[in-house]
Formats: sequence, C-alpha cells, structure tokens
Amino acid sequence: MNPLSSQCGGHTDPFTDAAALSEGDHDNILESTLPVGDDASLTLSADGVIVTDDGFNDSEPRLCGFFPTTHAKTIPFFHILNAQLLNNTISIHYVRPKRPKANSKVRLRTLIYPISASADAAERWIARLLDGAYGIAQRSKRIKVLINPFAGATRSQVIYNKQIAPLFEAAGCEVDVEPTKYRGHAVEVARDIDVEAYDVLACASGDGLPMECFNGLGHKRNAMEALRKIAVVQLPCGTGNAMSWNLNGTDEPSLAALCIIKGIRTPIDLASVTQGNKRTLSFLSQSLGIVAESDLGTENIRWMGDFRFTFGFLVRLLGKTLYPIEYAVKTEIESKDDIKKHYARELSHLKHATETLPSSHMNKELEAQSGSGLPPLRFGTINDPLPPKDENSGWTRLESYPNLGNFYCGNMCWMAADAPFFPASLPNDGMLDLVTIDGDVSRLKAFKLMLAVGNGTFFDDEIVRIRKISAVRVIPRFGRPMEEISSHSLQDQATTTSSSNDNNNNDTTTISPTSTAPKPPTGLLQRLFAKVASSGKTGFFSVDGEQLPWQPFQVEIHRGLGTVLSRTPGVYQYEGPRGWRDVEQQQNIQQEQGEGAVGQMGSVTS
Repeated sequence: MNPLSSQCGGHTDPFTDAAALSEGDHDNILESTLPVGDDASLTLSADGVIVTDDGFNDSEPRLCGFFPTTHAKTIPFFHILNAQLLNNTISIHYVRPKRPKANSKVRLRTLIYPISASADAAERWIARLLDGAYGIAQRSKRIKVLINPFAGATRSQVIYNKQIAPLFEAAGCEVDVEPTKYRGHAVEVARDIDVEAYDVLACASGDGLPMECFNGLGHKRNAMEALRKIAVVQLPCGTGNAMSWNLNGTDEPSLAALCIIKGIRTPIDLASVTQGNKRTLSFLSQSLGIVAESDLGTENIRWMGDFRFTFGFLVRLLGKTLYPIEYAVKTEIESKDDIKKHYARELSHLKHATETLPSSHMNKELEAQSGSGLPPLRFGTINDPLPPKDENSGWTRLESYPNLGNFYCGNMCWMAADAPFFPASLPNDGMLDLVTIDGDVSRLKAFKLMLAVGNGTFFDDEIVRIRKISAVRVIPRFGRPMEEISSHSLQDQATTTSSSNDNNNNDTTTISPTSTAPKPPTGLLQRLFAKVASSGKTGFFSVDGEQLPWQPFQVEIHRGLGTVLSRTPGVYQYEGPRGWRDVEQQQNIQQEQGEGAVGQMGSVTS
C-alpha cells in the first residue's frame, strides 16, 4: 500500500445506477461498448472492462463500486496487458490473481471473441482500452533482462521462464535475455549497453544486480544521460528483494513483472560512497554495526535461511556489542516532527501533480549536465578536509560515538519484506534517512525495538534517532582494515592487538567491538554462537547488502540521478511514518486560514 492510494466507493456507476444516467452517459456507453460473440459485450468503465457474457467463467474479484450480477465480471485496467484484432476476432491478454489478496501471484489469461461491430469500431475501442490500461506508462518496453543463475537457490532461470517471460511476451515487450556469469558481470553489461536500444535493465536477482547496473551505467562517458534513459528494475528472484518491495509492493515475480510492464518512469536519488580513490553508487542503504554484522557476518550459516539474520542479531543483542566510530553529518532535517512535515509537504505536491512528477522533484543541475559523466562531488571525497562547521555549511564537527550500536543510512523504505526501517524515505527528495541507535540500551529495549520495525512504531521510539541528511563521513574505530589483514600472517593476527593507518586524520585503530555478553550455552548452540560472533579481525560495511572494504567512507546524495519504474511515482509502497496525515491536515488548516486572512485584508483594502 502507498500513501497516495485512493479508496473505492463513494461514486455513482453509470453502468449500474439507472438514476445517474444522462443523455451523455447513454452516448458514452454506446461508444464504450463493443458487441462480441452471440450474446455478449465488452464495456469500458472508469476502472476496467466489464465482460457481460453468461459463458465467461473467471473468478477475478470485482472492483468495489460495481454491483455484482450473474453474468458480468470486471477486469481491472491494471491487469490488462494487450489487445489485438485479427480476422474479425478480438484477443485480450490479461492476468488474473491466483488468490484475492494484494500480494498474490498472477496468471496469464486470454479472452477471444468474434466481433459483431465493424473493424474500424473495434480498432477504436481497442485504442481506448489500451489508453486506459497504460495511461502515461510506456507500452511495449524494450527490456534487457539479466538473470543471476545463482540467485534464489539457483531457481532464478526457472522462475523467469515460467512466471515472467510469458507476461512480457503477451504485453508485446521486446526482450533480450542474458545470464550473468560472474560477480561484476552486470557492471560490464550496463557499462557497454546501447542506451538508444533499450528502455529498461531488468535484474532477475536479489538486490546485488541492480546495484551493479547502476554502477555500470555510472561508468559510461555519458553516465548522467545513461542513468536518465535506462530504468533499472528488479524481477525479485533473490533472498533480498528490497527494490521490488519499495517500487512494486511485492516480492512475487509474476506480479513484479506486471508492475514493470505497467511501470511509470520515476527519477530516484542515488548516493556516492567514496573510499580511498574509489566511488561507488548506492540505491538502497549503507550500514555498519549490528544490522551489517547480522547480515554479512552470518554468511557462514546461510543454511538457516532468512532466520540467519535474526540469529545473528540476537547473538549481538545478548552481547550488547558496541561499534565505536567518529562521524560528521550534514543534517538537513533534525527532528522527527519536522521530518513528518516534510513528508506531508512532498506528498501534497504529488497529489496536485496531474501526470508526472512536479518540477520541484527535478534536479535542474543534472538536466543541464546530462551529456557528461557522473556529477561532481559537492563535498569532496573521504580524502578531502571536511567543510568548516558553521551555519552555512550545515556540517557537524567530526564527533566521537563510542557507544554506537547501529548506523543505518537508507534511500528506500523497505530493507526486507518485513523491515520498513525508513518509513519517511522518499525516492526523490534529495535526502538520505540516517538512523543511529546506542548499543548500550537494555537487551529488553533492543529486542522490542527489533519487533517495532515490523509493526510501524520504530520511527517514533525515543531511543531511535532519525535525521534527514545530504552527506555523512564515518571513520570506524573498531576492527582492522581489510588490506592490512590480508598482508599479515595468521600468527601476526593472533599476536597483534593494535595498528594504525596514517592517512591524514582517517586512521583506524584496531579495536574489537566491545561486548558484555553472558556466557554462551554449550554444545551445538555454543558453536553457532562462535560462528556468528564478531572475530575482531575486521568489521562489516554494507552498501545495498553488498560488502565493501572496511575503511573510512563518505556518503553524498544526488537528487534524481537514477531512473526506475514504479507503480506510484514519487512515493514508495508504504503508508509513511505514523501521524503524517495529522500533520498534513494541520498544514491544510493553516494554509486555509492564511488564505482567508489574505482575502479579508484584500476586502478591507478595497
């Protein structure tokens, strides 16, 4: 569900409400109705196609607003893929949900009828049907599909062939399929792709391939043009399908394919992550601390499935593990109330936009530089001095955070199917949502906080600090740099307790994450604890779920640099932070009062 979803009901239906019919309505019904078969008809309504046929047996749930009859069913516009007229026979390709629920698989279906009207009338009817089915979405998209054969327990190719390919074909999409052969292959494909030959790069994978595609497009000489022309999307076939949850509200491959077919081009913010002399584009998140450790630090127990993350989290939770860092932040919005106000304002702009995103959501600087490579970094790299702390720069000083438990920076709402960590996140507001949580809170509070993510109370919890930021610099003060570990022998690693890396002021001291864990249980569980407990050799830095080197880093956001396809432009498939609608109503009241006061002043003046 997204916060711009309208509710059904409350409107008259001229196809069933006789009292609402006017002379114009009668004419409209005649133009909207196509006689087919012996005693059947297809009628265009406001929301779909009404099939009136005693022989039509489809268990498609009706839309609210249409009264059920014994011989009429409605196919929603969103479910219609294509329609064709051949030899006086009309064929309509559509999908039907397997079950009457929001996240159900969909199956391809086809209606075939001989037409009773003229071919010209049928062609005009089909044109109106497809206008309703697609709206402003592009039809017959040209899609380059990359399949990670190792994703989803190596079933991604089977999933694509059975659930996705038939829908693309029925919708008239031009598809070019290529399996990836090694890590980084998608970077090369995206780097070399002809931006005039394709509209979409679709990744049948988890979240790793979309990250590679954004970075491959970012390597092109005309990177900004490529990132604007090629929409990167996900066909969810992996263990992590956050991109699809955010843009489509599902991890069902067939339903996600439908959303891509009907998807609307949407600009999305991308972040630059700099380490040393390397620059990496990120679309999802950057994290260190308990979340990164519970994900990347549990790769050795993948046989546990999704529970491995929870197990890793609990191990570190019991240990009350701390991850000391130094960091500096360029904060744009500090308080949670102001973040809700910002969210309400952004959605208010979207509600009043007619077809596409309002101009306020477009990055004018990127438009002007569209023929060049990546945009320049406004705040430099991790190797550059920080801007001075003053009111104009907005940066804080480099501050010590010795008791950090979790550092989580998000550019999307959903981090997993049941984890909307960043409910106030927006695709194109030019800001990242930064969550920081102390690691020395009580175990009970920390456990309740983990549960709060799924039930929507996480944002307002008093121990969660959330800020809207445009940049952040982080220097870890625990673990050892990865390159240093690789250069030492195992014996050296066992005897060395500290080291330093003198690079300006970005040195990283070897400090193991501190823990006050109770003595772990014995036996098998003890061995599992040992497997996932932090070794102290290095920390884990996660970008879009992928491990990057354990080094100081700096993150900077670029508004609207990338392009995706989404069901609802400008907003993710989530209801937003609790209470934002109350803020919106208060803003509307204040605006109306202000306009009324201006009107009264005008009357007095006149």
